[in-house]
Amino acid sequence: MKYYIIAGETSGDLHGANLINALKKEDTKAEFRIVGGNQMQIASAQQPLIHTSQMAFMGFVEVLKNLGAIAKNLKTVKQDLQQYRPDAVILIDFPGFNLKIAKFAKKQGIKVCYYISPKVWAWNQRRVYKIKKVVDHMFCILPFEVDFYKKFRMKVDYVGNPLLDAIAQYQFNPTFQKDNLLNERPIIALLPGSRQMEIERILPDMIALYYLFPAHQFVVAGAPNFDESYYRQYIQDLPIKVVFNQTYDLLNNAEAAVVTSGTATLETGILRVPQVVVYKANALSIMIARWVIKVRFISLVNLINNYLSVIELIQDDCNDYTIAKELDLLINNQEHRNSVLENYEVLSQKLGTPGASEKTAKLIVSYLAD
Repeated sequence: MKYYIIAGETSGDLHGANLINALKKEDTKAEFRIVGGNQMQIASAQQPLIHTSQMAFMGFVEVLKNLGAIAKNLKTVKQDLQQYRPDAVILIDFPGFNLKIAKFAKKQGIKVCYYISPKVWAWNQRRVYKIKKVVDHMFCILPFEVDFYKKFRMKVDYVGNPLLDAIAQYQFNPTFQKDNLLNERPIIALLPGSRQMEIERILPDMIALYYLFPAHQFVVAGAPNFDESYYRQYIQDLPIKVVFNQTYDLLNNAEAAVVTSGTATLETGILRVPQVVVYKANALSIMIARWVIKVRFISLVNLINNYLSVIELIQDDCNDYTIAKELDLLINNQEHRNSVLENYEVLSQKLGTPGASEKTAKLIVSYLAD
């Protein structure tokens, strides 16, 4: 079978790579065309038609600024789909782009599989009606999504969360601290996100924490689409390390973490690292988001547990003073720290066990064989 897989963000690239590896086991004659990042490139042994670094625009204002680039990417993918004629297009999250591709592929008679549902439960729920028209098979990774789609009489498959796969398969480095020339002081992990817009607004507040926690060392998890010099413009000459492709090792060695809202909050929760979730964006984007978004929380940990399990600091609340206050509680208040760890146990029970990539691959191959 010929599979055309599209992931527009770093987190989707990770899940896409694991799905490719699972598909190769299920379908020994599998061929791939990808729109994705470095990990999908390695898994498929194919150069991405478009790299994720050229696609990830976040926030209403940021998307408006980049409408030309988005339109160009859409045109490129549509033309390539017509030429390649895959048996299935597999879309990974990234709904603003991927739902347009789903509509196009459906008109071309190409089977549309959607892995990792768009967050239609958060805002504009009427998009479900569009999804029903253009998506043949939806594979959900969050437990509450199954019941949500049921309300619209849409059958979906719950496959578990692929982050459990990624973490279960990861080979942790027992000499992480030594290899990265870190000392014996406890580590506070800084995860500023993977988009430039996020990093430029949030990383300065994270760096300011250095002066408030002298007994700790700070380590930044660098995104693969940037190099160290990019982070150094914010860090300057402070003794703060930046590590790349070692986020799980960093979290595994951290006493606590400050994490930009996104997939990383769930990864941090699965690895049971007490965290403060932060987010800051263009003021207009935040204003619009607060108007249209219908969920109580922004972090996946809180959304899955359906109660405040980790603290969220958004926009004006996201500053070095308030972050430091919450971080201090996680480090020095044992009762508060234990409460967060107990919330992670609830999260673990709700997520279930690894195997999402394999389950999804089996279902895709069986659906295509029908």
